[in-house]
Amino acid sequence: MTSRGRQHRYVGPAELRGLVRPEAVGRSIRSAADLDLWVSAVAAAEPAEPFTFVVDSAGVLRLAPRRSEHVACAGGGTVLAAGEMGFRQESGRWVVAEVSNQSTGYCPDVASWAAVADALDAIGIARPAAFTHEVVFRRCPACRELNIVRDEDYVCVFCGAGLPEEWNVDGFAHGG
Repeated sequence: MTSRGRQHRYVGPAELRGLVRPEAVGRSIRSAADLDLWVSAVAAAEPAEPFTFVVDSAGVLRLAPRRSEHVACAGGGTVLAAGEMGFRQESGRWVVAEVSNQSTGYCPDVASWAAVADALDAIGIARPAAFTHEVVFRRCPACRELNIVRDEDYVCVFCGAGLPEEWNVDGFAHGG
């Protein structure tokens, strides 16, 4: 943990880590003007698509086109948060319309919302009060498979073992 929150390491497939290239790193968004330039340019190609995002270990929001891998967006580094983020314009400014922690490469805890909120607040971007779609990730202690918990059913879909209520994905990290 840091003062900003838990650092999430990449826990996805090793072959996707191979996609990390300096030119593929997500665009750092440090101001509302940065966001306007980037979203305006990319939204022309994918107007209805949410974007891949990470909040890097320094607390900076990075964006990449939706079909980008989170690990590439993050330059292979640890993140405070990862998921998908969609924007809409209100009164001539971009605001966050939807945001999730959906990243099977980092499997961030839902508590990572604090890092997302801090990053957006720092650049003056209006946002919802929480993730608009939360994904609860858990690693099965019995078979080590990654699970997405649905309807608060903390049971492994692969082996039937109980899943912990506390986030534990990185404790069994593989692939990196």
